[in-house]
Amino acid sequence: MILIGITGGIAAFKMASLVSELVQEGRSVVVAMTEAATRFVGPLTFQSLTGREVVTCPWTASEGRESPHIHLARCADAMLIAPCSMDMTAQLATGRCDNAVSLLAASIDRSRTPVLLAPSMNETMLDQPSTRRNLAQLAEDGFRILEPNPGWQACRTSGRGRLPEPEELRESLLEALASSTRAAIERGDEEA
Repeated sequence: MILIGITGGIAAFKMASLVSELVQEGRSVVVAMTEAATRFVGPLTFQSLTGREVVTCPWTASEGRESPHIHLARCADAMLIAPCSMDMTAQLATGRCDNAVSLLAASIDRSRTPVLLAPSMNETMLDQPSTRRNLAQLAEDGFRILEPNPGWQACRTSGRGRLPEPEELRESLLEALASSTRAAIERGDEEA
């Protein structure tokens, strides 16, 4: 199963394309959204694309018998958080998990299951010392950071900070899944 975490940012609309493509390939996808993300794209969009409930509250998801975030974290083959907002990078870097996306990411054993972050924000926000520091900490903590693209942004300026296109995100996700599978085989994991 692939977990897709979506945070608040205009680039959230790109995730519908990615989720649709993954589902059409026959992949099991569960989407989790922060409250801010639901202001940009409604959960019904992703529920329609995946055929599954969208996790917006970590305490009410219906997957499995154990705590929803633990069940989903154990079942995940990979997680992608895109767009990953400045706020989400700060939450993950400091261990705060007060929403469905950050709680799921915190519940995953990153030594076995890759968690990819695709930062997306205005270039000035991306270049803030706190953001650079948080991204460095997250890389050290085992998250895989995808570099944002340069180009036109919703703030009507051009610069670094754009969310990679859905195809680029898909390729990064599939590469992470392949390397995770190889590592599991080398460890001798039964589920590989």
